[in-house]
Amino acid sequence: MTHTDEPLETVSLDLSDPRADEVLVRLAATGICASDAHTHSGRIPSPSPCVLGHEGAGVVERVGSNVGHVAVGDHVALSWMPSCGVCRHCVSGRPVLCAAAAPALLAGTLLDGTVRLRRGGQPVSHYSFLSTFATHAVVPASSAIRIGRHIPLAVASLVGCGILTGYGAVVNRARVGPGSSVVVFGAGGVGLSAVMGARVSGAEQILVCDPVAAKLEEAELFGATHGLLPSDDLVERIREITGGGVDYAIDAAGADGILGQAFAATVPGGTIVCVGMPGVAARPSLPGPELVREEKIVTGSLYGSSRPSIDIPTILRQYSAGTLPLDRMITRSYGLDEINDAFVDMREGKLKRGVVVFDEELAGLPVRDDAVAAAA
Repeated sequence: MTHTDEPLETVSLDLSDPRADEVLVRLAATGICASDAHTHSGRIPSPSPCVLGHEGAGVVERVGSNVGHVAVGDHVALSWMPSCGVCRHCVSGRPVLCAAAAPALLAGTLLDGTVRLRRGGQPVSHYSFLSTFATHAVVPASSAIRIGRHIPLAVASLVGCGILTGYGAVVNRARVGPGSSVVVFGAGGVGLSAVMGARVSGAEQILVCDPVAAKLEEAELFGATHGLLPSDDLVERIREITGGGVDYAIDAAGADGILGQAFAATVPGGTIVCVGMPGVAARPSLPGPELVREEKIVTGSLYGSSRPSIDIPTILRQYSAGTLPLDRMITRSYGLDEINDAFVDMREGKLKRGVVVFDEELAGLPVRDDAVAAAA
């Protein structure tokens, strides 16, 4: 990406060797996430030119001298939030809040503040440490999570962002319990992942709200018990279905007004988890007296409040056991030279998740083109 809202180019770039705490990965597949589209449109600021993409899986081709947890030939899913392991957040078990990673992510560099990508001698920024819209990527060592060779890498790529974000918001942050009620606002990839998380957590009622009726039908295939279109009486309908309100509300959209609805639809003592990223100027408000009197918990969840090195393999084990139908998330595959078509399909609501496939056999999905260049 060189400029916002311009078509993405497919070009060749120079990629430096991995340094001591880095890994070179040959990508087999990469997911196409709404965050990529929001960055492309300028809604999420990011340095440019850059190579977008932050959902990837592939095969390790080279490791730095300090890397011991993965080896050449290992299959890995990539986490876009590496961790330093020594800051206050990492040592307390909250690596997605890593103090070292956040500044580098916003700067478009790797953890040491430098880049491995160049075009004509000029630096090209990384996107979320990964830049997976490319055949190869150099990533921080902690971003490479070793997984079983039997896992289709197209499925594994999605776990690295959207699936972990929605699933983790329910399982790790909300801590949904058996017999409870949950409402999920938004039935995109993150919302559907939240639905799956609620189902495996034993929720009795799983409501989903989305303006697209077809998405509500899809949500039922993932475990939703009720589908609701937005309306002026939405909160009243949720309260009626659940006998007074839900125990947990998940905002997987981040659009204006949803937090207020989620707060109103939740019972006293309930939990509201904000997952969808609002615009940078968003300043939502809540009724102060109710916030005090009803003891509701309002919290954010970044990247599923996860520990990626633990949660990604756990989710994939559940997929292998048939508990999580992750492969149903994939609507269509693309070649890299079709990336702009994929963005159009995503914006038009045609995709649960789309994937760019580089290696058909490892991805486990068909690919129609043999695009092999990096996308910038």
